[in-house]
This record gives sequence, C-alpha cells and structure tokens, in this order.
Amino acid sequence: MLNKIVMSMASLRLLSGSLEIAAALLMLRLNQVDKALLVNSSLAVVGPLVLLTTTSIGLIGIAEKLSIGKLVWIFAGVCCIFVGILKK
Repeated sequence: MLNKIVMSMASLRLLSGSLEIAAALLMLRLNQVDKALLVNSSLAVVGPLVLLTTTSIGLIGIAEKLSIGKLVWIFAGVCCIFVGILKK
C-alpha cells in the first residue's frame, strides 16, 4: 500500500503537470502572443505554490525522523530557492 504522504505529493505534481499541459493547449488554441503570455504568467504563480506545498507535505512526513538542526537547514534551502525565484 502506498504511503499517504507520498500519494499526496505525487498527486499534487500530477495536478501541476496537468495544468501545464492544459495551459500549453490553451496557448495553442488562443494563437495570440499577448494572450499566451498571460497564460504563461499565470503558471508562474502556480509553480512556486506547488513547490512549497509539496515540500511542506514531505517535511511533515519526515519531521519526526529529523533533528531540529536539519529542519532549519531544509527551511533555509527552501527560502533560498524562493529568493532566487522571486528576486527581480
């Protein structure tokens, strides 16, 4: 039987991938650069949210196995990823 945490993480990634494919098909259907750019910009919001949610679920699943120090390092790494993504 599959672990609930792993199933949740995989489900979120499948949903995210489905949204990416749907957005690509929508861009092709719209066939206009400005509208395709709008759709693409919307995906820029979804990606980091899925990353944060999936990482959070994974950390909840292994929190009891890790020391506080390791959790702090993981949190710092995730923060660095978001600074890199969001910094203009």
